Formats: sequence, structure tokens, C-alpha cells
Amino acid sequence: MESLANNLYMKIALIGYGKMGKEIEKIALEKGYEIIYKFDVSNKDDFTVENLQKADVAIEFSQPDSAYGNYLKCFEANIPVVSGTTGWLDKLPDIKSQCENNNQTFFYASNFSLGVNIFFKINKILAKLMNKVPGYNVNISETHHT
Repeated sequence: MESLANNLYMKIALIGYGKMGKEIEKIALEKGYEIIYKFDVSNKDDFTVENLQKADVAIEFSQPDSAYGNYLKCFEANIPVVSGTTGWLDKLPDIKSQCENNNQTFFYASNFSLGVNIFFKINKILAKLMNKVPGYNVNISETHHT
């Protein structure tokens, strides 16, 4: 898969240019991709359908209160969206509907962190093991934003 990724050229629009946006930019540039726009609050007037249409994909790591509107603008520009923003899932049914009814592309995960996904897997394994042992009330919690 790595060799395939190295042969692809993508023009990326970053929506949200905080810590994650900067990290995504670094990785994308290392892979030979082009970051054509970095949208954030400092240049919100540049966040237009016309500018988005110059990208092959939008990667969205903004804030929950703006994420939904950002997705809709990307759909209006007819470009795929990868979402790393959390806290907007109350709008997920509408996003799914937009994708199904208007042939849009949207990818999100509850968390892209390797550590958190390892935690999810360990939690599933632990639950299976502990379900076989009566008399215990096991509790596990994860905090990755402090």
C-alpha cells in the first residue's frame, strides 16, 4: 500500500490549521502531496466553493460548531471530505443523508489516534474475557485531551 501512496499526487485543502492541521500538513508534504489551502479563522473569506474545487480532497480538523457547515461547503464543491473533528455527531444522520442522496464522499472515525485505537481494541478483548468471570465490575476509562 505504501508504494501506491507514493505514486499518487493529491491536492489537499486543510480545514482547520491547529496542531492536527499542522501535523497533517507535515505528513502530506513528506508523502509528496500538495497543500493548496490552509483554511482557519484568519482567512475564512478564502474558504469558498471555488477555492475548494481546486482540491482533490478536504481534510477537516476544525471545531465542532463549524465542522458541519464546513462539510456542507465541501459537498457543495463536490470534493471528498475526511473529518477528524469530534463533537459534531448529532448531525451524522444528515451527513449520511447528504452523501447518499447527493453522491458525496465522507470519511470519519471516532478517533484517528493510534493509541486510542489500540485502547479500543484492548477494551473489546478485556470485555470478552471479563464477561466469562462472574462477580467483577470492571471499569476502564481513557483521557487523551486534558
